[in-house]
Amino acid sequence: MVEITDLTVKFAQFTALDSITTTIGRGRTVGLVGESGSGKSTLAKVLVGLVRPSAGEVSIAGAGDSSAAGSSGASRLSRAERTAARRKVQMIPQDPYSSLDPRRTIGQTMAEAVDPRRASPTKHAELIVDWLERVRLPADSVARYPHEFSGGQRQRIAIARALITSPDFVIADEITSALDVSVQAEVLALISGLRETLDLTMLFISHDLAVVRDVSDDLIVMRSGTIVEQGPAAAIYSTPGHPYTQLLLDSVPGSPRFSLTGP
Repeated sequence: MVEITDLTVKFAQFTALDSITTTIGRGRTVGLVGESGSGKSTLAKVLVGLVRPSAGEVSIAGAGDSSAAGSSGASRLSRAERTAARRKVQMIPQDPYSSLDPRRTIGQTMAEAVDPRRASPTKHAELIVDWLERVRLPADSVARYPHEFSGGQRQRIAIARALITSPDFVIADEITSALDVSVQAEVLALISGLRETLDLTMLFISHDLAVVRDVSDDLIVMRSGTIVEQGPAAAIYSTPGHPYTQLLLDSVPGSPRFSLTGP
């Protein structure tokens, strides 16, 4: 589903991503972990088209994007084709409080996701209600505003908004970090259920390895803009091959070497 080859992103003199190469198989969920500043968010922004690479190539569901002028991929797509390709990639944002427009009803927000140019809650009412019920929210949520929902409910709405377009690829960016532990568990259970029923291809970004472990088939570990380890999640959790991965695992509460005071 996703092929990334020698991807580099530079901001002035700072290299945010340094020759990243990886793949994400169709129907797989890949956990992306690493400390703050490791390049996780930059990679996500490249994949949704918010940041152009300085070098390298990205292909999602066969639609390529390249930094090199005249090369194959999105550099030769029309604007309409590029827009359509990007709609096949959706992001579930981190902050459930700022990701929804407070002036729009949930129905208006969902309708805009379905048809950005002619958003009609009435026209798409059946589809919108279906998706709200899939994320365990009542049908009357359509007429309500974001401030009427809790943080966990807003995150469910954000999940429904991302998935209602039937995307090829979904990026979940720290989607439980703003929620308390009990609500985190509910959202993760929801994501796990949707993964199975929809056969989702997903990049699940988190700094919390305990969270990633519950939802990932494969794992990518990043540090300072590079991938230090990647492979099947179960294998990496049981036998990490890089010292940095081991350090991250040791920082998970409940692990044998976890310490609140540090090493």
